[in-house]
Amino acid sequence: MSDSIHVVSVSLGSSLRDKSIIVTLGNFQVHIERIGTDGDMNAAIKMINDFDGKIDAIGLGGIDLYLIANGKKYTIRDARKMADAAKITPVVDGSGLKHTLERRVIQKISDDGIINFKDKKVLLVSGVDRFGMAEILPELGAKVMYGDVIFALGMPIPLRTLNQLKFIAALLLPIITIMPFDMIYPTGEKQEKTTSKYGKYFDEADIIAGDYHYINRYMPEKMQDKIIITNTTTAADIEKLRLRGVKMLISTTPEFDGRSFGTNVMEAVIIAMTKKRPEDMKPEDYLKTLDELGWQPRVVNLEEK
Repeated sequence: MSDSIHVVSVSLGSSLRDKSIIVTLGNFQVHIERIGTDGDMNAAIKMINDFDGKIDAIGLGGIDLYLIANGKKYTIRDARKMADAAKITPVVDGSGLKHTLERRVIQKISDDGIINFKDKKVLLVSGVDRFGMAEILPELGAKVMYGDVIFALGMPIPLRTLNQLKFIAALLLPIITIMPFDMIYPTGEKQEKTTSKYGKYFDEADIIAGDYHYINRYMPEKMQDKIIITNTTTAADIEKLRLRGVKMLISTTPEFDGRSFGTNVMEAVIIAMTKKRPEDMKPEDYLKTLDELGWQPRVVNLEEK
C-alpha cells in the first residue's frame, strides 16, 4: 500500500492558475494543490496558518523566501512573514531545487545534445532567483544576459557577466529584500498583464530562461525560433508560446495532468517524502531523491502539432 502525502502551494499569484491533482510518485500517493490568493498577502498568511499541522509540506508560490548570490542567502521580509505563519508544517520556496535540479537540467540538455549552449545568447530573466542556472550557463559557453535590474527594478541595465550579477546582488539585495514584494515581482492579476517594453532584450536572445511570470509579462508578440527554459506552465501557456512562434519549451519540473508546477511545489513533495526539515536537507539529499524519482526535463517541440 502506498503512503499518502498532501502538499499545498499557497501562492500570491492568480487564482486562475489553481490546480489540484493526485499522482503516484515512487511509493507515495501524492495530493498536490496550488491555491492562489490573487496577491492578497494577508489571505496567504491566514491560509498557511490554517493548513499548519494538517498537511505534510507547504510551498510558497509567487514569492521567494530566499534569493541566493555568490554563496550568500538573502531572506525576503514579506516571504518570512508568510513562512512564519506555520509552526509545525515545513515551508519551502523552491530554492533548494533551483540550486540542484535546475543546474542538473541545464547540464543534461547539454550532455544529451538537445542544446549546444556554446556561444548561444541567453536571457536569464532573474539570476538571483535561479543562481544554479546563472552559474552553469556561462560554464557551458553561453553568452548570458542577466535581467535582474531590468525586470525587478524597471531599469534598462542588462548585466553581461556573472561578476556583474554578483556585484549588483551584494549591493542591492539587502535593500530589495525589505521592499514590498509586489514592487519587484508580478503578483495576483499583474501576472496576467503583459507589456513588451523590454522586448529588445528578448529579440537579441536565442534562449530565454528563468521565471515564467517574468517571461510571460514582458515577452514580445513575436518570439520566432526562441527556446524557453522555465516551469509553472499550463496548457494555455504552452499554446500562447506556440502562437508567438516559440520553437521549443523545456520545463525543469515534470508534467502532471498537462502542466508543470513550480519548484516550490516539487520541493514540498520531496520534503514530505523524505520527512526531513528543509534546514536539514543538503544538495546531495535532493539529488538522491531526484534520482529515485527519475525526474527528467520535459522537452516540447512547439513546431510540431
